[in-house]
Amino acid sequence: MSNLLDTAIAAHGGLERWQQIKKLTAHAAIGGGTWHLKGWPDVFADVQVSIDPHRQHTEFSPFVTMGRHTFFEPGRVAIMTDDGKAIEQRESPRQAFEGHVLTTPWDALHLAYFSGYAMWTYLTTPFLFKLPGFQTEEIEPWEESGEVWRRLKVIFPADIHSHSREQVFYFDASGLLRRHDYSVDVIGGTTSANYALEPKTFGGIVYPSKRRVYTAGPDNRPLRDRVVLSIDIHNIDIA
Repeated sequence: MSNLLDTAIAAHGGLERWQQIKKLTAHAAIGGGTWHLKGWPDVFADVQVSIDPHRQHTEFSPFVTMGRHTFFEPGRVAIMTDDGKAIEQRESPRQAFEGHVLTTPWDALHLAYFSGYAMWTYLTTPFLFKLPGFQTEEIEPWEESGEVWRRLKVIFPADIHSHSREQVFYFDASGLLRRHDYSVDVIGGTTSANYALEPKTFGGIVYPSKRRVYTAGPDNRPLRDRVVLSIDIHNIDIA
């Protein structure tokens, strides 16, 4: 059987193409129940998300008003003006989530941290697993929607910030991402099933153009009564 990670990377455009890329900017509409719970409904309904594909750096613009954007790196988050002035910022941002549960409101810097690491993870999958410190293991397959999906368990290194240290990624027979499971530790832990839908090619890299996140039940099946998070990607510019 082929190496699952290598199969997935090839299906999404290949490592050689990925290594050529210096910046990604996605035009997206991001919604779902999470933003309402946290006090930020429609904050990213029409947004540009820019990342460095090879290190953790993410910006969302505009943020609330034109001329401002969020700034995320693992050790610092900020709300910035477009000419480079920090309006507010926070060092060691993950520590600010201590004691949080699902319904705990977020301030702007909580939002910048969560959205920053989450979109960086989504926009770099599966290529980020080749970075130093990642541990990957193919585990038992999963049957869903009449298909059998191969699954990759991934342990994230401590210096890469994401939902949780252990996550599971599901790939179809062609190697394309179909589902992504994790616990959102910064809101007290969840059982989240993130579905990757409608793949499209942008600049030689294949991405799901839609994502829908649901709570997973005890049988690992999604509870589709409520969309926790939705992402619709209109376009991705690759430089």
